[in-house]
Amino acid sequence: MRRERIAGAPISWGVCEVPGWGHQLTPDRVLAELAGLGIGASEFGPDGFLPGPLLAEHGVTAVGGFVPAVLHDPGRDPLPGIRAALDSFTAAGARTLVLAAATGQDGYDARPALDAAGWRTLLARLDAAADLAAGLGVTTALHPHVGTMVEGPADVDRVLDGSRTGLCLDTGHLLVGGTDPVALARRAADRVTHVHLKDVDAARAAAVRDGAATYTAAVAAGLYRPLGTGDLDLAALLATLEAAGYDGWYVMEQDTVLTAEPPPSRGPVDDVRTCLTWLAAQ
Repeated sequence: MRRERIAGAPISWGVCEVPGWGHQLTPDRVLAELAGLGIGASEFGPDGFLPGPLLAEHGVTAVGGFVPAVLHDPGRDPLPGIRAALDSFTAAGARTLVLAAATGQDGYDARPALDAAGWRTLLARLDAAADLAAGLGVTTALHPHVGTMVEGPADVDRVLDGSRTGLCLDTGHLLVGGTDPVALARRAADRVTHVHLKDVDAARAAAVRDGAATYTAAVAAGLYRPLGTGDLDLAALLATLEAAGYDGWYVMEQDTVLTAEPPPSRGPVDDVRTCLTWLAAQ
């Protein structure tokens, strides 16, 4: 795997936009450890966490980032908020909008049902957001995500069939939602515009899917594993995407929840180092 296409993300250090999501490290620590591993690119993390000037100061390329937006509610226009995010992205030279169909609620432990009218609104808004981004030179990737309006296999198919927007293939969220990420890559590689690489404890994923555990609790208990140490066939996924001509980013994302400040040079950085070692062997 060519190292220049590998990026990091603050969530691998436990930094998350969800209120109450564990102990939050400082931007300086996250970025120092990320750059210290030789990672040359990163997503922004929560809004404003790793601003473009700070990334540039450390010689780290701004990839883009995760933007949750309510797309299904006809009474709420998401485009002004998306445009504001895009302006900050383009100012930093970032070219990828990772868009999630947010529920409008905090967290990812529950989601409402969506009727046919809601789906029509969501899909139209999704394409409108992608067109807005494209006009600014930014590629949109819709992120199927646990606890959002696009989570399971039927939701993913609705997006593929009913919109023109590309997908963020997040191996972990897809599996938790019930989609085989390798099978999805094989049948829809032409729609993949961004990749989040996670390895997964399949038993914990099943517990979330079956309602036996909340998503947050499963992450805290070790749902996500360093690449190569979980139950996904990530080598097959990479081979499938590369053979199909995918030439975008591979963002390492091992979501974690911290309970306290790790000792210097310890903690999440150890798992990210393990991920890099595995990727270097591919």
